[in-house]
Amino acid sequence: MAQNGTTENGMAEGIPALPFPHQLHFPQIFINNEWHTSSRGGTFPTFNPATGVKICDVEEADKEDVDKAVEAARAAAQRGSPWRRMDASSRGRMLHQLADLMERDRLLLATLETLDTGKPFLQSFFIDLDGSIKTLRYYAGWADKIQGKSLPVDESFVCLTKHEPVGVCGAIIPWNFPLLMLTWKLAPALSCGNTVVIKPAEQTPLTALHIGSLIKEVGQLIKEAAAKSNLKRVTLELGGKNPCIVFADCDLQMAVKETQKGAFYNQGQCCTAASRVFVEESIYEEFVRCSVENAKKIVIGDPLDPQTSQGPQIDHQQFVKIMDLIESGKKEGARLEYGGTAVGEKNLFIQPTIFSGVKDHMRIAKEEVFGPVQCILSFKSQQEVIERANSSQYGLVSAIFTTSMDRALSVSASLETGTVWINCYNALHTQAPFGGYKMSGNGRELGEYALAEYTEVKAVTIKLSETL
Repeated sequence: MAQNGTTENGMAEGIPALPFPHQLHFPQIFINNEWHTSSRGGTFPTFNPATGVKICDVEEADKEDVDKAVEAARAAAQRGSPWRRMDASSRGRMLHQLADLMERDRLLLATLETLDTGKPFLQSFFIDLDGSIKTLRYYAGWADKIQGKSLPVDESFVCLTKHEPVGVCGAIIPWNFPLLMLTWKLAPALSCGNTVVIKPAEQTPLTALHIGSLIKEVGQLIKEAAAKSNLKRVTLELGGKNPCIVFADCDLQMAVKETQKGAFYNQGQCCTAASRVFVEESIYEEFVRCSVENAKKIVIGDPLDPQTSQGPQIDHQQFVKIMDLIESGKKEGARLEYGGTAVGEKNLFIQPTIFSGVKDHMRIAKEEVFGPVQCILSFKSQQEVIERANSSQYGLVSAIFTTSMDRALSVSASLETGTVWINCYNALHTQAPFGGYKMSGNGRELGEYALAEYTEVKAVTIKLSETL
C-alpha cells in the first residue's frame, strides 16, 4: 500500500485498476500523427501532487521539435492539402469520432487527470470529461454551418463574405483544467478548418498526450490536422479577482453554498474563483457563520476516494504562494474565521480558508490567490458595492445573489465583467461565450462567438454585366 489509502499504482481502493501511465505508450511528442522522441533527448518528470510520487517521464521538446510541429501544421493548412480540401461535414464527423473515443476512454482519462492534477476523481469524471466531450460535439455541429453573408450594395455589384481558416493556431494549455481547456481550443480551431500546435502545461501533460493517441485512431485524413508538442514550461491563464455581491434579500443558504462552490472548487485553482464576496451589512455576521459551518463539511483527502471533495494544490510553488497570501491576510488585519493551515507536514493540502473583515487594500482582496481562500467583505449600498466590485484590473466573471430580478438586471448592467451569474456560480455552458474585460483577456471562448477567433472574414465583390 502507498500513502493516503491508495494502492501502489496510485488508485483508490475499490476503483478498478487501470494501466499505470508508465505502461502507456504515449509520453512522447506527437507531430503529424506520429510519436517522436525529443531531438535532444530531454525529458521531464510529472508528479502526483497528492503523494509526491513521480508518475512518469515525458519527452521534452526543443526548438527543433517545435519547428517540426509548426512545419507539419503549416503544410496541412496549405490550400490544396487533404485537410483543406475536406468538406466541412467530414470535419464535423471527425470531431464526433474523437468525442466517441473520449467516451470510450472516459475512466482512463478521468484517472489520468486526477493523478496529474490532484483534483477529486468524481469532478474529473463527471465535470471535466463531460464538459470536454460536450465541447467537441458542439463544435462538430458547427463545422458545416460557418457561413458568410450577401451584403446589400449598389445594384450593379454583388458583395459576399466568406469565413476562411486563419491557418496554424498555437494553443497554450493551463494546468488547472488541462483536458477541458485543450478541447476549448482544439474543437473550434479544427471545426473552422485550422491546424493546431498545442503546448500542454509541464505539470499536467498526460491527458493531452492521450488525446494525441485518440486523434491517431480517428484516421489518416486528420493526421494533417493535429500537431502536438510538449515544450518548456509556460503558464498562461486569463486571471480574475471575481466579485460576488450578496444582497440582504437573497436566499442565504443558497448564496453560501454557491459562493463557496466558487471559492473552493478545484482547490480554488480557477480563474473564475469567487475571491471577493461582498455581503450586505445586515446579513454579514450570519453569512460568515453559515460559511464557516459549510466549510467544515468539506472532505480533504485522496483525490481517488469518492468521498473526497478537496485535493492538494498542484505543486510546491503554488502551495507556498497561497500560504504566503494567507499569512499576509493575518498580518494586514483580516480575521481568520476558519482554516489557514496546511494539512500534514509534507504534502500540498491546504484547509479551506475563510477570512472576514477583509478590506479592499489588502493583498488577499487584490491579488489572485488561486487557492482555497474565501474573502468576505461587507457593504452598505448598491452604488458603493458596484464601484468597489469594478475597482480591479480584472474583469472575468461576477455573481449577484438577490430575489429581486430588477436589481439583478440593473447591477449586472453595471458590472465590468465578461460573465455575470445571477443566483448561481460556475454555471458554464458550451453554448455561452466565455472571456473577460480589462486584464482578464481578449476575445471569447465557447459558443458561436469563439468561431470568430479562428476565422478570417473575406469580402468578395463582383461587378455585374450591364447587359440584360
